[in-house]
Amino acid sequence: MVVACLGTMAGAPPAAAAAGTFQQVTGFGSNPGHLTMYTYTPADLPAGAPLVVALHGCTQSAEDYYTHSGWQKYADLWGFEVVFPQTDSSNNALSCFSWFDTAKDTRDQGEAASVRQMVNEAETQHGSDSHRIFVTGLSAGGGMTADLLADYPDVFAGGAVDSGLPAQCATTSAAASGCQYSDQKLSPAQWGDKVRGSHPGYPGPWPRVAIWQGSSDTTVNPVNGSELRDQWTDVWGIGQTASSTRSLPGGTTLSSYDDGTGKPAVELYSIAGMAHGLAVQPGSGTDQCGTTGTYYLSSICSSYYTALFWGLDGSADGGGTGSLPAPTGVQVGATTGTTVSLAWNAVDGAASYTVYRDGTAAGSVTGTAFTDTGLSGGASYRYTVAAVDAGGAVGASSTAVTATTTGSEPQCFTDTNYDHVAAGRAHRSGGYTYANGSNQNMGLYNVFVRHTLARTAPGYYLIADSGCPS
Repeated sequence: MVVACLGTMAGAPPAAAAAGTFQQVTGFGSNPGHLTMYTYTPADLPAGAPLVVALHGCTQSAEDYYTHSGWQKYADLWGFEVVFPQTDSSNNALSCFSWFDTAKDTRDQGEAASVRQMVNEAETQHGSDSHRIFVTGLSAGGGMTADLLADYPDVFAGGAVDSGLPAQCATTSAAASGCQYSDQKLSPAQWGDKVRGSHPGYPGPWPRVAIWQGSSDTTVNPVNGSELRDQWTDVWGIGQTASSTRSLPGGTTLSSYDDGTGKPAVELYSIAGMAHGLAVQPGSGTDQCGTTGTYYLSSICSSYYTALFWGLDGSADGGGTGSLPAPTGVQVGATTGTTVSLAWNAVDGAASYTVYRDGTAAGSVTGTAFTDTGLSGGASYRYTVAAVDAGGAVGASSTAVTATTTGSEPQCFTDTNYDHVAAGRAHRSGGYTYANGSNQNMGLYNVFVRHTLARTAPGYYLIADSGCPS
């Protein structure tokens, strides 16, 4: 935050080895906010995957957040890219995102504009699904998250504010401490007007917002969680009385505020006894993530529950609100040019199972096997399975498995690196060109280097300069 330092990350453990790539991306735009862009991209990320933007807190860095927050785990597990913007002391003495400065946190200005340019770059490089772009952040990064949701409701489908502030709570540095420590005594409508005024005339739809707040936070007063709840429920027009509440691990109470269809639009996670920081829960379980450190506090894996709320686990409706655990042992069986067979272990208490193909429900069965039909030959599909209880509540989704149908011959394309990128067969990063899917380095991004690329599956290309594979 601006007034209270979040502490340094000296001695932070190194990032765990992973199949994906964490790297800096340059040349992503005019960058009026003078930010640095980093990305984590899982191996074999398909086109049309979701995108998450994750903003660090004061005195922290993109690498700190990548290392501790747990987002890398779910990017690998469920198949999405993460952008980690970074600010530094040249922008703010404590390396805080400037959530309190209208020259930096409003639509198409300063840091907000730089983050928007990062989203554009990620969409260009990997063909991200423009309808599944999300933003989250801690503390000052949480305050900037709320501002970005208000600035760009046409860009972000959802957000998560962790120990942060309502959108446009302060418009000057001098006013920031008042927001951090004090009840601003505004009505829900007044809070909602700050969002509506950030992009005047925008008719909706609005982002779905998760709010995480510790009850013992002395850096960002817990009243900010209530104010965020008031702000975003007013924007949605759904009132401030919870539709439901339930208990989660780590002394966490989840209050859900549903839209007119019965789907949670705003969720408030109140963590009893937690101080200022991001809630993590180290461990190997699906619902465990992150590592502890300065302002990374062992309690509950906030990234897991946020990802469920957004539907990143592959559920069509955000799912994961039921109590049943994720099915285990999901396996791909026989495949043909048009079908994929799946099987999994039974879940106690399950009345049925929903199978999701690339995030969309493909079918529902009462048994533990399913055959998906009507598929394209030589195509790769990503599947998850969720158990459904007798009341229709969808539980957590399984680990994703990938299946490839048979029956497609490779197609080859010979062109310059520049034209490969323009045609969507490759992407650029740091002045170099990389084949989509395989991520093979093709050399400099220009019109003088030529390669033959073989398309062996939808969105997957290999360098084939020696000849098109048969």
